[in-house]
Amino acid sequence: MVQARQPKRKLDGVLLLDKPGGMSSNAALQAARRLYRAEKAGHTGTLDPLATGLLPLAFGEATKFSQSLLDADKRYLATVELGARTDTGDAEGAVIRRSAVAVSEASLLEALARFRGEIEQVPPMHSALKRDGVPLYALARRGVVVERAPRRVRIHALNLVARQGARLELDVRCSKGTYIRSLADDLGETLGCGAHLAALRRTAIGRFEVADAIGLDALERMDEAARERALAPADALVADLARVDLEPDQAVRFGHGQPVRLPGLAPGLPVRVYESGRFLGIGLAREDGLVAPQRLVAA
Repeated sequence: MVQARQPKRKLDGVLLLDKPGGMSSNAALQAARRLYRAEKAGHTGTLDPLATGLLPLAFGEATKFSQSLLDADKRYLATVELGARTDTGDAEGAVIRRSAVAVSEASLLEALARFRGEIEQVPPMHSALKRDGVPLYALARRGVVVERAPRRVRIHALNLVARQGARLELDVRCSKGTYIRSLADDLGETLGCGAHLAALRRTAIGRFEVADAIGLDALERMDEAARERALAPADALVADLARVDLEPDQAVRFGHGQPVRLPGLAPGLPVRVYESGRFLGIGLAREDGLVAPQRLVAA
């Protein structure tokens, strides 16, 4: 007998998922979405199939606030293999050059120091960036290489955690848009021996850490009530914003898309807005003392 499919349901919240290796971010999202039977879901920044670690997922109204994590700083534990450069910059590619590794501790630390701060980075061909509507990775699979303009990114921290022969463990804290595989490749070229990204684990996004995340296997073993307890509320994605509370009559106007008067806020300040503890959405303070709705939670 074929079991009837359970209907999808409206569900709002944020799941901190510890993505397993060998699975795309979208596949991980769909697996979690099925477990929750959620009508609407989205992730807050992809991880390559090779990578593991923190992948926050947003359900329902929380998807409206995903941009905050897309813009947030990221932290990774990167395993870099010296002596072999690949055509993709990571372990999934073909080796295009092998070199002897004769890198001293001093020269390694000096090279790492060069990448700290604001740097220019050329996005890899094997990335989701698009050229004329076509993802670069799709062009790369056809053997097509196109010129990519360098982008400015910031490496806030780049520290050697461990070294075993030609294999390095690096702790990286960086701005959005940073490609760790490009960082590994560039480091190898700076050292003169070539390198590629052998493994990658995302350990933090903004204030969220992988220590608080749940794996898919653990999620599958939970009952529905336990899964719901694992969700953070939608406003967790904007908890870093200043909070303002409205009176009931103000909340009605704000919910209808009308600005409300809240003097004393710095013009241009984004705020999270509440009424009687209920999250209404985010607003933007204006010079005239009003806060204009920017993104609202559906009633």
